[in-house]
Amino acid sequence: MRKFIIFLILLFISKYILGEEGGKIMQIRSPDFEHNGFIPKKFTCQGEDVNPTLIIEGIPQDTKSLALIVDDPDAPMGTWVHWVVFDIEPTFNKIEENSVPGKQGINDFGKKDYGGPCPPFGTHRYFFKVYALDRKLNLKEGITKKELEKAMQGHILDEAELIGLYKKQ
Repeated sequence: MRKFIIFLILLFISKYILGEEGGKIMQIRSPDFEHNGFIPKKFTCQGEDVNPTLIIEGIPQDTKSLALIVDDPDAPMGTWVHWVVFDIEPTFNKIEENSVPGKQGINDFGKKDYGGPCPPFGTHRYFFKVYALDRKLNLKEGITKKELEKAMQGHILDEAELIGLYKKQ
């Protein structure tokens, strides 16, 4: 009996530490590349320059919308924004390749679109960050990443990130 009680205590503690209390932790992944793996050329400025497929799992039940930011913190002039998408329906647990799942903000290429990795030199990291929000933001298309981040403050239920790497070939 004592071993069983210890087992239950350890199970409870591990779920609490791992954040699984009350449900799954949200995750984002892609069938096109591994976390911390290289992004295929197809999804970059040297290829078709289309977004990769993204799969979002463990979306909290109370989620009213999702937001997605893709950026490169290794850019020479500071973090470079590649894609800003918001008001994504929480039922969208899969963002298809070359698709627009919600309203788009403006990226640092000056476009309301996905702009794939295109580092001027070296290997850069690209962060695909998804946010579960407790409300739909109802903002106009063309907002900046900073405006989206400000609007999300106090409304984030969970978040997850996927990191891809790219070096021009």
